[in-house]
Amino acid sequence: MSANVSDTKENNTTESPSEPSKAAGQYHSVKGTIVEMVGHMTGASSWQKSGRDEHLQGEAEIQAAEAKAYVEGTLDRAQGKFDAVVGAVTGDTARQLDGNVQHDLGKAAQEANKPM
Repeated sequence: MSANVSDTKENNTTESPSEPSKAAGQYHSVKGTIVEMVGHMTGASSWQKSGRDEHLQGEAEIQAAEAKAYVEGTLDRAQGKFDAVVGAVTGDTARQLDGNVQHDLGKAAQEANKPM
């Protein structure tokens, strides 16, 4: 069973860099800022540089996660609109309602992840 646990950990480790995360980005941004401040206070230039680098990587991950979520919201919105129209035309009220819900969720995802 321990082999399965290590396999799972390896899979999670390899998957996380490919999927940007706002939470992980914020964590690294804040951690990097703290490390950089400690470097400034102690005069450790290597800490300053590594902290600044981690902060910038965290900010980039946040932006990537927001862009990904915005695109997914756009796709949901379009698919929802399509389903709503098809449902209305065919008289399938369940499909129409599901389409409207998906459209609205996509719109909310877009609003929450607007590029600045």
